[in-house]
Parts: sequence; C-alpha cells; structure tokens
Amino acid sequence: MAMSKKSLFEPSEIELSMVCKALGHPARIKIIKILLAKNDQTCQEIVDKLPLSQSTVSQHLSELRNAQLIKGKNHKTSVIYSVDKDFLARSQKMLSELFYAHIFNVKQTTLF
Repeated sequence: MAMSKKSLFEPSEIELSMVCKALGHPARIKIIKILLAKNDQTCQEIVDKLPLSQSTVSQHLSELRNAQLIKGKNHKTSVIYSVDKDFLARSQKMLSELFYAHIFNVKQTTLF
C-alpha cells in the first residue's frame, strides 16, 4: 500500500500550503478583496465586478471554500459568500510565524 507524502508533514504545514495554493491565482485574491470590501455577496454580484464568466468565478469560489478562506450559506436559490475572518486571521498568523523568524533572525516558533 502506498504511503501519502502528506503524512510526512505536520497538519499545520499542510493547512498553510492549502491556503497558499488557494491564494495562488490573482482572481482568487481579487475575490477575497471584493468580499472584504463588502461581505455577504452572491456569485452573480462577484461576477459583476470581474471580467470573468460565472462558471470561472464559481470554480474560484469553490477553491477558496475548500481552503476555508470563505464560507457560503444557502439563501433561497443562491449561495451568499463571505470571508471566514477567523480562518483568515489564523492563516495570517501561520504566515507570520513562518516568516517572522527569518526576517528578524530569531528562533522560529511552532505553528499554532
């Protein structure tokens, strides 16, 4: 039976890599900015602010949701999207902990 290479890494490292992967596309960064400016928007409201098709925006929203950066709640026939500010803060903390030691030349702390 093959062993997953992910098992060689800490859960916090895997989680941070998922966040970074989700933010690895400029459209997803723009979607986060749109939702930070005005939370609780439908896919169509986000589409109206981007030069992308509805299906493309839906795919990007799905990636952001899988990485837990945004949440979606069903409302009638739509999904209302919002930034998961708690998870966003946690992600910011993970990135800060990763880079802080190298920037300030101090002993690296563990994630979480």
